[in-house]
Amino acid sequence: MEKNYRLLVINPGSTSTKIAVYDNERQFFEKILRHPVEEIGKYETIYHQLDFREKVILDTLNQEGIDLDDFDAIAARGGNMKPVEGGTYRINEQMIKDLRKGVMGHHASNLAGIIAYGIAKKLGIPAFVVDPVIVDELDELARFSGLPEIRRKAKDHPLNQRAAARRAAAQLGGEYREFNFLVAHMGGGISVGVHKRGRIVDVNNVLDGDGPFSPERAGGLPVGDLIDLCYSGKYTREEMRRKITGGGGLVAYLGTNDGREVTARIKNGDRYAELVYRAMAYQVSKEIAAGAAVLMGDVDAIVLTGGLAHDQMLVEWISERVSFIAGVMVFPGEFEMAALAEGALRVLRGVEREKIYI
Repeated sequence: MEKNYRLLVINPGSTSTKIAVYDNERQFFEKILRHPVEEIGKYETIYHQLDFREKVILDTLNQEGIDLDDFDAIAARGGNMKPVEGGTYRINEQMIKDLRKGVMGHHASNLAGIIAYGIAKKLGIPAFVVDPVIVDELDELARFSGLPEIRRKAKDHPLNQRAAARRAAAQLGGEYREFNFLVAHMGGGISVGVHKRGRIVDVNNVLDGDGPFSPERAGGLPVGDLIDLCYSGKYTREEMRRKITGGGGLVAYLGTNDGREVTARIKNGDRYAELVYRAMAYQVSKEIAAGAAVLMGDVDAIVLTGGLAHDQMLVEWISERVSFIAGVMVFPGEFEMAALAEGALRVLRGVEREKIYI
């Protein structure tokens, strides 16, 4: 009989913390712990929230009658540590040091590994991060930008991209590492990854302004015009950052980052909303087609995932442009919690070796 592993999964966001409990692959508890802005606002930095967030997690588990001593491991979302290849990493002191320092940036996801490590240490069990946000497996050719001072980086959605790709591989009757996929994660930001035999060898930097525009990000922009805007005197450096990430895309054109609202406007006859939404689908399609060139046309499937993949209209607009490349497989929504649990399970079962963060 297969051993049963009980796992705690921790995934913090800016104003919430998702937690879940798994018995092997079966999730039997999940809760989104909301943190009101006025509560979070009391803390000077995200790191000052650590004790508060850990207490909320432990109090919730206690209220649900979930015994901490029953856990075999903890799986946490990976934050902005040093770039690493994909996989499942045991959390260690060096990782904690880099997460606290925010060597690749400060984000609520940095708290996940720190909280998990603290709880796991008290319980005497391992804690892991799986496919952290800074997974960087780019081929050397993909790093060139056109200026020696700037190297392209991978900042995207590796956890959910890989989770969707694994599901696609299973449907095709094989293992993830046996296929070539083009995976588009479509959420608040849109990333299109080139998955070549289990590695993400090229992907747009969704955080810093690359690739298609999305519900709240500007994507790649004409550089000359962007320089002019930066030096126009109208915006500070931070205002330009917010304009590109958070205030771009659908937000800039239509005043909303909600694809459902845009779809409703289109159904009510808003032709401009349709034009903008079609333009977004057009840019996603171009990014997917560019990925096909990286793979020299050897594409087993195109995978669409993320919240916007629930929108049948958007999926159809993209599919009609790219289906000549390969079949389109759709896995709507996000699989982050399950992907974190599955990554830890692969290590606990000996299917994969845990990776060491240095």
